[in-house]
Amino acid sequence: MKTSFKNLFYLPALIAGLGLIPAGRVIAQTFTTLHSFSALSGSSPYTNSDGASPDATLILSGNTLYGTAPYGGSFGKGTVFAVNIDGTGFTILHTFTATSGFPSFTNSDGATPLGGLILSGNTLYGTAVFGGSSDNGTVFKVNTDGTAFSTLHRFTSGSDGAHPIAGLVLSGNTLYGTAGYGGHSDNGTVFKVNTDGTGFTNLHSFTALIPYYTNSFETVFHTNCDGAFPQGGLILSGDTLYGTANEGGSSGGGTVFAINADGTGFTTLHSFSGSTSTNSDGANPVAGLILSGNTLYGTTPGTVFALNTGGTGFTNLYSFTAGGFNSSGIYTNCDGASPQASLILSGNTLYGTAERGGSSGSGTVFAVNTAGTGFTNLHTFMAINITNSGGAYPYGGLVLSGNTLYGTAFRGGSSGAGTVFSLSFAPQLTITPSGANVILMWLTNAAGFDYTGLTLQSTTNLVSPELWTTVSPGPVIIGGKNTVTNLVSGTQQFFRLSQ
Repeated sequence: MKTSFKNLFYLPALIAGLGLIPAGRVIAQTFTTLHSFSALSGSSPYTNSDGASPDATLILSGNTLYGTAPYGGSFGKGTVFAVNIDGTGFTILHTFTATSGFPSFTNSDGATPLGGLILSGNTLYGTAVFGGSSDNGTVFKVNTDGTAFSTLHRFTSGSDGAHPIAGLVLSGNTLYGTAGYGGHSDNGTVFKVNTDGTGFTNLHSFTALIPYYTNSFETVFHTNCDGAFPQGGLILSGDTLYGTANEGGSSGGGTVFAINADGTGFTTLHSFSGSTSTNSDGANPVAGLILSGNTLYGTTPGTVFALNTGGTGFTNLYSFTAGGFNSSGIYTNCDGASPQASLILSGNTLYGTAERGGSSGSGTVFAVNTAGTGFTNLHTFMAINITNSGGAYPYGGLVLSGNTLYGTAFRGGSSGAGTVFSLSFAPQLTITPSGANVILMWLTNAAGFDYTGLTLQSTTNLVSPELWTTVSPGPVIIGGKNTVTNLVSGTQQFFRLSQ
């Protein structure tokens, strides 16, 4: 059984007029900082005990979140960590080792893990952007208890690629991923490698960019047929991989692409408009995609978009609003700016993070319906002056469990080195006196909450043991809201929504 929302709303019906909830407050949100990464010390590379500046989406297994921090740790090269969803039990599973040499900084395991992890059984798989045998990054695995760390591939910056920025996707015993650079034209690759480190294959090398000049003095776009510099991860549906490339394409603004898992059939599904200011579809996607049915959803730094898997039906679902710089030189707006991470989907609601913007300029958590309606700013990160209580700049995406979103913030927290956070949702009752009656209302649905099994209950006193009963008759739907009308008479009552 789900936990009852006991603290959501208690109000004696006899004094209902003393505690009205303002119109429009339909979802209560509880933001919690689960872990603040500790302060960095020393000289570059800066070190600490737990890692710093988490940049990637977490994964959730049971009651445990797993993630990467690209900086900090005992050698300043990042960590793999685990933490319980209640914030307890923070554990370092792997600390990336020191690098040596110049101009390449090499080690055995990699450095700076910017991408997220995937989990299969008790094994986590991930990528590191730098380090390895030639400072071009690695693919690695480690058990969830921190044992058996293994480097599966060390990139060479040759035909295999270099600097994998994103995480991986797993099918059977095969891992698929992207490298942001390297390959035949140094514009990145799509690759696969077996979970035991064998069978590394370059599935696609992005082609050379061609400068496009608007006049004899200025280069505006660099174009090609397929895209360049993939920074987002892949998704796999059947035998087809889908992803994004940050630049290139027919207009130089990046692409959405598809490729068969055996490396055949590369297709550019959409080329984003190249622009120095505004356009209709967005440009330069950083994040990967998600898939629902035959529809792909993704972000550019200015938009949320949808696209059919066949390349048709591109739709700009939401354009983030224009803002401005405040007196401190920080860019602010009402909804967020520059989303850098993949979306997640629950029902008909997409959830994501915007790395900048919001009223404090430190980023937002948002929701928007798959039809492009109902955009909601679910949380605005507070202003940052190195430190704050909740974090700032959420580069990574979200993971949803029940009615709680989990994510990371790159900066802020008690030491300025970033946070792991949760954002929980609960519906709110509104209560309105109307003559001899009191009217209780709550929404039938809204972004951010699963309303399944939600009931209105009442009790006559809050002294333990409390006896709660379901209010009868049940609600009627008026104007999209569940509505219950009670007489203000007799014994005082307290009300709650329970699930």
